[in-house]
Amino acid sequence: MYATASPFSPPMAFSAGRAYRDVGLETGTAAATPHQLIAMLFDGLQESLAQARGALQSRNLEVKGRAIGRAVRIVEEGLKGGLNLETGGALAQDLRELYAYITLRLTRANLDNDEAPIAECQRLVEPIATAWAAIGDRAGR
Repeated sequence: MYATASPFSPPMAFSAGRAYRDVGLETGTAAATPHQLIAMLFDGLQESLAQARGALQSRNLEVKGRAIGRAVRIVEEGLKGGLNLETGGALAQDLRELYAYITLRLTRANLDNDEAPIAECQRLVEPIATAWAAIGDRAGR
């Protein structure tokens, strides 16, 4: 699904680390395993989606826009950008399509100031993030 035997090849590990620094999440990317980097991306995505929903509920459109923008960057630059379609097969392709759909729905939520697409994205991401956490660092072995 992700590059090589570990979730990231060296260029992808750098990209995921850069995505985290770019979105302002406090992380220990230098010491993190490739699996932990992806877990951090999921955590950051879930946090950004929750912030976006809260901002919409309080009608704070500036915070909503920043939170959705951060979520889209995590999906595009970190999660989707780290997929290896050659070795990941159908699962990597399915995740790529899901991440594209999530990006589309978040863009729509931002344009329409609509909370429903954000909630949908949270529901879509939750089982993947939970499954990723459950496999632990065995993924990098």
